Amino acid sequence: MYFQRLNVMRLLDSMRNLRHRAVITAIVLYGTTGCVETTLKEEPKFRNLEPTPQQSENPFEKPTLPHKQEAAAAAKTKQPQEQAEHKSVKLPAKPAPQAAASGEARVALLLPLSGPSAPLGKAMLDAAQMSMFELADKSFNLIPLDTKGTAAGAQKAANAAIKARAQLILGPLHATAVQAAAPLARKAGISIVAFSNSREVAGDGVFILGFVPRQQVKAVVGYALAEGLSRFAVLAPNDAYGTATVEAARTFAESGNGSVVRTMYYEPDAADLSGQVKAFSNYTARRQALLAQRKALEEIGDEISLRALRRLEKVDTIGPLPYDAVLLPENGEQLRTLSSLLSYYDVDQPTVRLIGLRSWGLTPNLGAEPALIGAWFAGSPEIERTRFGMRFKNAFGRPPPRLASLAYDATALAVILAQGEDGPDYSQAALTEQSGFLGVDGIFRLRPEGIAERAFTIHEVTRNGVDKRRSAPQSFKPLTN
Repeated sequence: MYFQRLNVMRLLDSMRNLRHRAVITAIVLYGTTGCVETTLKEEPKFRNLEPTPQQSENPFEKPTLPHKQEAAAAAKTKQPQEQAEHKSVKLPAKPAPQAAASGEARVALLLPLSGPSAPLGKAMLDAAQMSMFELADKSFNLIPLDTKGTAAGAQKAANAAIKARAQLILGPLHATAVQAAAPLARKAGISIVAFSNSREVAGDGVFILGFVPRQQVKAVVGYALAEGLSRFAVLAPNDAYGTATVEAARTFAESGNGSVVRTMYYEPDAADLSGQVKAFSNYTARRQALLAQRKALEEIGDEISLRALRRLEKVDTIGPLPYDAVLLPENGEQLRTLSSLLSYYDVDQPTVRLIGLRSWGLTPNLGAEPALIGAWFAGSPEIERTRFGMRFKNAFGRPPPRLASLAYDATALAVILAQGEDGPDYSQAALTEQSGFLGVDGIFRLRPEGIAERAFTIHEVTRNGVDKRRSAPQSFKPLTN
């Protein structure tokens, strides 16, 4: 496993023969090895590191915290996430509290370690410990604190982090907890890297690592435009996520000379969506057009008309739809239901392409749903996530939940920024390093407005699973004002 801090980067599956022309600063780590920081120029190659066991000769032994780590009773459980983007970031009013010793890093990790979200919190804490075990040295101290899954618990945990002289706060998971902890951290001059994806909590010293819908919509709509599709429809849940998806679809379709020609919202907990999907597909009008055509051909009755009539026996509707792509921001059984209903009402691929977001990747066996075969969706690169999943399962005996990668990457980010020549640097300039970082879910960088910018792969659903249609970008363009 490795986590890299990059200036311009080009990452290949093999760590050998990595080539590109710009300067790269890379921190390369394998499993439980130490790390080597190298500066690579023209035609570089990563150094192939040999494992150097730290805690155990078994690189997949369940991690234990270093003796310097401050683990409250909360350290026996862990996990976090949500949906978000936005706001201008102001520099913290006061300098962050100093560590107890020069060069020592003290990072608080706020998670729901008790309450309804405790199973997720526990898995996220496990991922954070694994990240620290693989990447950090003894000068790095992780301080797990329980938010209890409540706003009040988050405030209490933030106060405890400040008293523990934390220089950076990772978490909380939920937007309400972030909102509760942020004023305390801001007053103390401590930045927060939260696991929420709600853009409403981002900014003014709060950065969110969660996957916001806007960037995913940009990726998949941009790809569809490049493939010649220009008329989009969106069938979305009637909630903040659905609204954000529709707004993003309009923005990015129009910026590429396309348009959103139809939108429809449904209640997320609706038991039957057939009526809405039937209306969305213009089924009644198209069915009536077919019946009228059949009647006309029967009345003519000549040989040509009869042949045409026989062809119409194989279809349920006639007439074009006003859109050539439908965006479905759903997952799981709801995604299967919507796609099958669209097909039932004669909205079929490839005439109308179904497109989706990263949440599709949470749905197992996508290819088992015939209506989804041929659909495209924006998702995270899978290579590093697969490796992370294997290491996590070897360490803890179970696969990681999807959000566990956020805790791993946040901890890795904190470790990397603690390894400078002058000691830990959790300033806004360091956190918003323009070249970005490589994590479990691909490259990312924290934007000054508090949003994590990410790169996405475009996948296609096939009968055998999921294929890659376009690889995720391997570097970021420079930020512009």
